[in-house]
Amino acid sequence: MNFPDQPTLTGETLHLRPLRGDDIPALTHAASDPAIWAGHPARDRYKPEVFAPYAHMLLRSGGALVVTDKASGSVIGCSRYYPAPETPKAYGIGYTFLTRPYWGGAANREMKALMLDHAFEHMDQVWLHVDPANIRSQRATLKIGARFVEEAQRNLGGKIGIWRCYVVERDAWRACQT
Repeated sequence: MNFPDQPTLTGETLHLRPLRGDDIPALTHAASDPAIWAGHPARDRYKPEVFAPYAHMLLRSGGALVVTDKASGSVIGCSRYYPAPETPKAYGIGYTFLTRPYWGGAANREMKALMLDHAFEHMDQVWLHVDPANIRSQRATLKIGARFVEEAQRNLGGKIGIWRCYVVERDAWRACQT
């Protein structure tokens, strides 16, 4: 599939653009809060020496978007499009984190809306893979109309593990918007 996985997307309060090498220091700073990673399998990713290989993997892999607050211009997180292991005709959205002031509300929803709207211009479904221990992300995933499919072993970003696999269908996403 010829999917443009590094678009520039602009919403009401957020701006998403392709991750660049010169974004790594600001992204590392944004990721430096231990609370961001508390419900994540890489609980020590707030440490610069642990975050650095992850950030460089995002840069090498493609599909990664840095998220900035439009008003301040500050880097507040990132997310990524990646080929879904379930089907060659779909992509996933993941590898997402936001700084704490942007949790649990409008920012995460706006970011996902921008990314899903872009994806649904090119495909019928988008996958999300969530660590079974990450309850916060599982709840957010359900709020956007995702349907739980299975808990299964997947190789995502070079990490083989058990993931909770969700799919968002274009029609279900549109129904959530009304």
